[in-house]
Amino acid sequence: MKTKQTITINGKVFPFKKEETILEAAERNEIFIPTLCHLKGTTPTGACRICMVEVKGARSLVASCAAPAEPGMEVKTESNEVIRSRKLTLALMLSSGYHDCLLCPATGKCTLQALAYRYNVNGRRFETSKSRYPLENINPFIIRDFSKCILCGRCVQACNDVQVNNAIDLGYRGVAAKVVTAGDRTLKDSDCVFCGECIQVCPVGALYPKDALHKPRYGETEKVRTTCSYCGVGCQMHLHIKDNRVQRITGADTAPNNGSLCVKGRFGYDFIHSEERLTHPLIREKDGFRKVSWDEALKKIADHFTKIKLQDGPDKMGVLVSARMTNEDNYIAQKFARTVLKTNNIDHCARLCHASTVAGLAASFGSGAMTNPIADIENARVILVTGSNTTETHPVLSGFIKRAVKFNKARLIVIDPRQITLTRFAEKWLRPEPGTNVAWINGLMHVILKENLHDPDFIRQRTIDFDKLKKSLEPYTPEYVASLTGIKEKALIETARIYAAGAPSSIIYCMGITQHSSGTDNVKALANLAMLCGYMGIEGGGVNPLRGQNNVQGACDMGGLPNVYPGYKPVTDPVVRADMEKAWQVADLSPIPGMTVTEMIPAAAEKKIKSLYIIGENPMVSDPDIGHVKKCLKNLDLLVVQDIFMTETGKLAHVVLPATCFAEKNGTFTNTERRIQRIRKAVSPPGNALGDWQIICRLAGQMGMGMSYKNSREIMDEIASVTPSYAGVTYERLEEKGIHWPCPQKDHPGTPILHQETFTNGKGVFHAIEFRVPAEETCPEYPLILTTGRLLYQYHTGTMTMKTAGLNEIAPESHIEISSEDAQNAGLRDGEIAELSSRRGMVTARISISPKAVNGTVFMPFHYARAAANVLTNTALDPVAKIPELKVCAVKLRNIKPSSIIY
Repeated sequence: MKTKQTITINGKVFPFKKEETILEAAERNEIFIPTLCHLKGTTPTGACRICMVEVKGARSLVASCAAPAEPGMEVKTESNEVIRSRKLTLALMLSSGYHDCLLCPATGKCTLQALAYRYNVNGRRFETSKSRYPLENINPFIIRDFSKCILCGRCVQACNDVQVNNAIDLGYRGVAAKVVTAGDRTLKDSDCVFCGECIQVCPVGALYPKDALHKPRYGETEKVRTTCSYCGVGCQMHLHIKDNRVQRITGADTAPNNGSLCVKGRFGYDFIHSEERLTHPLIREKDGFRKVSWDEALKKIADHFTKIKLQDGPDKMGVLVSARMTNEDNYIAQKFARTVLKTNNIDHCARLCHASTVAGLAASFGSGAMTNPIADIENARVILVTGSNTTETHPVLSGFIKRAVKFNKARLIVIDPRQITLTRFAEKWLRPEPGTNVAWINGLMHVILKENLHDPDFIRQRTIDFDKLKKSLEPYTPEYVASLTGIKEKALIETARIYAAGAPSSIIYCMGITQHSSGTDNVKALANLAMLCGYMGIEGGGVNPLRGQNNVQGACDMGGLPNVYPGYKPVTDPVVRADMEKAWQVADLSPIPGMTVTEMIPAAAEKKIKSLYIIGENPMVSDPDIGHVKKCLKNLDLLVVQDIFMTETGKLAHVVLPATCFAEKNGTFTNTERRIQRIRKAVSPPGNALGDWQIICRLAGQMGMGMSYKNSREIMDEIASVTPSYAGVTYERLEEKGIHWPCPQKDHPGTPILHQETFTNGKGVFHAIEFRVPAEETCPEYPLILTTGRLLYQYHTGTMTMKTAGLNEIAPESHIEISSEDAQNAGLRDGEIAELSSRRGMVTARISISPKAVNGTVFMPFHYARAAANVLTNTALDPVAKIPELKVCAVKLRNIKPSSIIY
């Protein structure tokens, strides 16, 4: 029997783990050793010398953060010699600069200040040295005060080894040493993406938010842990509250983000207390709105809904729920549609982003969700990223990819038409023509089969229909694929070999795969690729769609879709309907699948839909062919919009209802990795705003249906009772790290990795997929392809991010990204105004000549209501998922004079 390794610390014997340092062994056993330079998860530097300990037999004190624990080692952490060393180190640090603790915004989180107090050290022992460098405050978010910097290097490690943005480093030597950017430029002019990781880890007051001097200090605020309301990563964060206001945000050191945040999560919270928040219900009167009571607003809606239901039938009404609402809100909304309105016409923004994921992965695996957890990315040997500009759309998750490459020697393949940031880390970057995804995926599989790189055992034991796939792949030779995609034959072959030989290999994708008329086929093809090599149900493998909004996964799980109840139970199944009728104590649930959002809005033009209840969505910016969307919405008998701001869609509404934001409510979000997580009320809502589920329940009451709940916890209990994958979920179990569904019982730990022993539908299904050209191709009149996407500094339709001045300063307006060659052919220079038009409309915006762009293709962000990219985009739908082809449409570009700009 192997003897446990032990170490003696302060006279007590403790076991320690292999490769632990003295510091790690001490911390695990709750023994305090001070640190300043040490940053968990990075390589120790031993730079600050504050963690020195006495080790028996050593000739001098030892840096505990860097020294490995050894069997039989005897350590003293608070001996007289250790204390003298720490006091000297602290005295030197306090004299190196201007540490004005009384006025410092870091009070309450400054480790140097806390240690000086603990060891009774002041800064008068040595003469104070003056800072050689002035304070830097010319960027929107971060102040760098070099006079307080102790050169611990934590910010450099956080930037380069945690976020892997490589924006800063230590420069110069001796007394001239400082933290620098490339070329010693300011942060504003550097590669900094303002994630604020450096602020989070700074142990002194050298880095702090730009507005910190006008707000309470850390120690004066109360922390409330919650979940970020932006992308689907589900970052855990602390809201720092004082005077009923969110004063600042810091990352919570737990999964999935482990303390990291992006620029939006850390700084983009001004919307919470914006003066533009909706505070009272509004009813349209002529060309304006009148403030009314809740009773008047809800009675008006109830009367109209009841009239339409009785005169025209329930299916003349539709409800759009939201990926920004909680699971509890979405559950109540779909229950309202089905039990009160009696229609399955309910949908949400997943239809515009990942409907093809739900359909495609469900057809292949039986479950339409991310198969592996975020942390698992760092276990992959090969990572294939396609259709995802991850550093801008999911910045914190991109850190997992970059760390896997930098520290774990993972091989990164990026397949994307644009030269996105991740290509800097990639071993292979393939640049296909937009809309040719099935062709290159089939091409990879053709090579893998030809060279016998597939996994025959996995295929035989765990899949069906392999022979159909094999036959369908025969035409997709490297030569043929090159003719379709523009990818060189050699590059395709080399990439196939890397992916197939890299076990485990992980596929990561986003809307560059899904937002096509062939979106479901694209997803099925990726599922084929993963199963072909046996990369399913294993650590570091899988097929991993990245959800774009904070709760798009949860909104799907809760039944915010026209064909399924919560838990993806089909509305057409009579047994399922009977169970739901019993659970909800209602009769006559509709057996007819409802319309999708991409069907409901066009149906309004023909009066096939007479009312829409839109909750937390803004189709006047997010949906394709906005001009037509506007005509359809204006043709409704009743448009109700429930939101936190007066959106472009709200301006067309007959009734507008003020809702609460994530910081003003309790509930849960489900992130992209299926992790169900708590959000917690931190501040009170403005005016008379109410929670979404509360509004819906009151409306149900006005329509004679009792939907009454004490709180969100009670709603979650009901969700668990009717949703098998959530059956083991309670608020108590979600307190720390959340739970990955499926979680079928109260004692079940959750399921981080899907399909480990068997697929949800038994065996994985191979699908023979043939390449189809996009719904709209270029022609002499429209010779360019437009593709749309997101920017790091804005989010969705901008209703939240555009309330933060700093985000608007960096990304103030829309733009047309174009290659230098296409710009030259069009006679355009960088920054000039151009007109971009399609068969559906025209916008004008500034030209941005960028190395990211590919010849023949232009890119526009879709966030901006002015110069809205979705004025141009195509409404052509995927026949299965009904998702529109937002990523490919034909356009033409024209140079115009600035005076002729029309928005």
